[in-house]
Amino acid sequence: MWKPNQTGSNTPSTPEPVRPSTPATNFEASPTRPATVGAGTAAAAVPTGEQATIGKSLIVKGELTGSESLYIDGKVEGAINLPGNRVTVGRNGQVAANIVAREIVVLGKVRGNCQASDRVDIRSEGSLTGDVIAARISIEDGAFFKGGIDIRKPGGTDLKGGTATPVTEAVTVDA
Repeated sequence: MWKPNQTGSNTPSTPEPVRPSTPATNFEASPTRPATVGAGTAAAAVPTGEQATIGKSLIVKGELTGSESLYIDGKVEGAINLPGNRVTVGRNGQVAANIVAREIVVLGKVRGNCQASDRVDIRSEGSLTGDVIAARISIEDGAFFKGGIDIRKPGGTDLKGGTATPVTEAVTVDA
């Protein structure tokens, strides 16, 4: 224990760890303005080490855009546009949206078109109903898939300007 009258180092033996500051995330939604996550600019669509999470008790209706990867364990309706990042639909995730991302991993239920610049991965517990455009696709045994597949060569310019459009038909997603 350090005493004020002792000589020598006055720093504690275990320094406090440096905590990284997280950027403020913009979560706004109104009838005239769809929900947005992050900056939403295509120029900032660079993969980062960060991942946003939509928990299983959350329901999001609108357009999701941003510059970080997204893990969905709740319900999402609308459009998901994360062109340089990964979108993972967790086991509890229920998505009724068109998805544009670098990589899409489906463990839950997705109803909508998926457009990936790299790959789409449907795991054994996953279900995807919609068309897929990707450079690579993986469908595990036990997974459900209904739709079309369009394989595009990696590095093609077809996906660079692509944006997700909201699903237009009424979709009910049961728990």
